[in-house]
Amino acid sequence: MDIKSTFESLKDRATDLAQAGVAQSKRLAEIAKLKTSNMAEEDAIKKAYVELGKLYYAENGATPDGAYAAACEKITASKALIESNNDRIAELKQPGDPEPEVQVEVELEAEAVEVEPAGEESSAECGCCREEEKQD
Repeated sequence: MDIKSTFESLKDRATDLAQAGVAQSKRLAEIAKLKTSNMAEEDAIKKAYVELGKLYYAENGATPDGAYAAACEKITASKALIESNNDRIAELKQPGDPEPEVQVEVELEAEAVEVEPAGEESSAECGCCREEEKQD
């Protein structure tokens, strides 16, 4: 075997590997695109189910068929509770009533700071400032 045929063989093999890599990348990209599309469609289905449920409840909520009775009762009970809560909120917001006072206790920890009496030399000062004052 000569070097030229070996080089050609390696070149062909590298080309095949590169093409296989490109094909694999295209497949993976298409799979990702299809999965994203499926997620969007599943979201659309969920929204349609919610809309379907709203329509059913609006039309048949007062007299639901057997299998739907429990779900409709839960919705009706929740709506009643929300209405009751909103009424109570409105009562609490009456303009004539004073706002309830809320007291908050806060504990602050004081940091110990050492204060030197006036006229005494601080440990941070050098002696040169005192000497200049004495000369004046």
